[in-house]
Amino acid sequence: MKKYVKRAAMAIIMLIAFTVSTTAGNEKPINVSQLPAKAHQLLNSHFGNKKVAMAKVESGFFSKEYTVIFTNGEKIEFDKNGNWTEISCKRSAVPASIVPAQIRAYVKKNYPGCIILKIEKDDDEYEIDLNNRIEITFNKKFQVIDIE
Repeated sequence: MKKYVKRAAMAIIMLIAFTVSTTAGNEKPINVSQLPAKAHQLLNSHFGNKKVAMAKVESGFFSKEYTVIFTNGEKIEFDKNGNWTEISCKRSAVPASIVPAQIRAYVKKNYPGCIILKIEKDDDEYEIDLNNRIEITFNKKFQVIDIE
């Protein structure tokens, strides 16, 4: 009897693992109108003049992420609530009003003439890429913690 219970438990565990792995990373194209309201607001305020090539949603087991790609190759990623997590501009600067003031001031003082091409944020830090190929990481208090 124990043998059958162990096999049944193992089968259930494998079924759960398979279900999790097949639902994680499920990516599909969406209409821009299906983005969260906060994402719409950012797009309209800062990228209204850019043409969207594609919008997509990636649904994980416990998460959801949105990506908007413009025809010029620029890209914005949003979390499930529509808060931006990454903004990547190929040749132009990330809109200054999106970049925290402390980061803008640091770049202006230490890298005059450089522009921020990419910014990423998570719960603990911000990372920026400058047009001179320098990457700078800031902690939550906007202190520099790494330069590459």
